[in-house]
Amino acid sequence: MVTAGQAGDAPAFEAVVAGIQVPRSGPGRPRTRPESVLADRAYSSRAIRGHLRQRGIRAVIPQPSDQIGHRLGRGRDGGRPPAFDAEAYKQRNTVERCIGRPKQWRGLTMRTDKLALAYRAALHLAAFLIWARR
Repeated sequence: MVTAGQAGDAPAFEAVVAGIQVPRSGPGRPRTRPESVLADRAYSSRAIRGHLRQRGIRAVIPQPSDQIGHRLGRGRDGGRPPAFDAEAYKQRNTVERCIGRPKQWRGLTMRTDKLALAYRAALHLAAFLIWARR
């Protein structure tokens, strides 16, 4: 999903998760619900965590320090901290490196294309060139 260059990622989160298709190891249609989502602190909102919980997806998202402070400031009413699997979160490094590879192209990094169609085409071209170099 391609959004406007100045738009944040979090508002498009639900649409991106709805479009996920996880291939099965054997025959059958792809699953539309991953086991877990690894994300950075920017995705640690109550709405995103609630959406994932509603769909039965495990959230592996660290809590930002300001959210921790607000929760602790509420005392017992702040509730428990959300579950966080530090070992699973270490796998996010692979995803970040894969996202960083296409950013070697200046046009993709600077988002010089005004149309989403042209940006998506440039992204596909960059992905093909990365794949062809292997």
